[in-house]
Amino acid sequence: MATFTRSVTTDWQGGLMDGNGVAKAGTGAFSLPVTFPSRIGEPAGKTSPEELMAAAHAACFAMAMNAALGKRGGKAKRTLVTATVAADKSDAGIKIVSSKLDVVVEGLEGMSASDFATFVKEADKGCPVSNAYRGTMQIEVEGTVK
Repeated sequence: MATFTRSVTTDWQGGLMDGNGVAKAGTGAFSLPVTFPSRIGEPAGKTSPEELMAAAHAACFAMAMNAALGKRGGKAKRTLVTATVAADKSDAGIKIVSSKLDVVVEGLEGMSASDFATFVKEADKGCPVSNAYRGTMQIEVEGTVK
C-alpha cells in the first residue's frame, strides 16, 4: 500500500482575538488568511478550520461518489458537491457537530434519478473524509439529479 502525505502550515502572529494567520498549503496550491473573529463571526474574506473541513469533505466525496458510480457502470457529466460544516460555540469551547453534503449531478447515465437518491447515501461509506469524520460528527447526504 502506498502512503502519501499533504501538509498545511499556519503562520500565526499575535493573540487569539487580535492575532491573525495565513494557512499555506505545502504544495503551494493556496495561501489563506485566518483570524479567530472571522472564524466565529462574519468571515470577511477569511477562511476557518470548519471551511477547510468542508472543502476537504466536498472534494473527497465528489471523487468517491464518481468512483462508486463508475463501478456500477454509470457516470455523470457534472457533479456539484456542497459541504456545510456546522459548529457550536459555548463556554466549553467550539465543537464541530455536523457536515451536510448536498450532491447535484447533471447528465446522469446508467442509473435512474430515484436510484441515485439511495445510491448517494451508500457512496458516502466509501469517502475517506466521511469515514474520518464519522463518529465525531453527524454526516448527512442528499442527492439530486438535474
